[in-house]
Amino acid sequence: MADIVDIAVSAGSFSTLVAAVQAAGLVETLKSPGPFTVFAPNDEAFAKLPPGTVQTLVQNIPQLTRILTFHVVPGKLTQADLAQLGTVTSVEGSTIPIDCSDGFEVKNATVVAADIEADNGIIHVLDNVILMG
Repeated sequence: MADIVDIAVSAGSFSTLVAAVQAAGLVETLKSPGPFTVFAPNDEAFAKLPPGTVQTLVQNIPQLTRILTFHVVPGKLTQADLAQLGTVTSVEGSTIPIDCSDGFEVKNATVVAADIEADNGIIHVLDNVILMG
């Protein structure tokens, strides 16, 4: 198996997320033992943001780091675990609502692929970037 970063790189559909993680200096963190649960927006999710948003964030590392760490939860939580919890607290410190009553929703995003196992955690693929606030 591979770690979270290696899986994201090899999948080919997370180039924006990988570039953002690299820009924010979070690669080593996400390669560490963890475990982490990562809500990973795919490239299509980033493409839905207003034009220029990603470029602006890459130039504002503190804000980029806050948004990226909002997509990471400590521990290895499967869809079944998350359904029982109902909410989780991100590494950034904010609460993220989880709704598995009709599909698998994480705040304003739908999980399009759940429970992707990694050596140091688990990945749930999102169709939207989840926004704080």
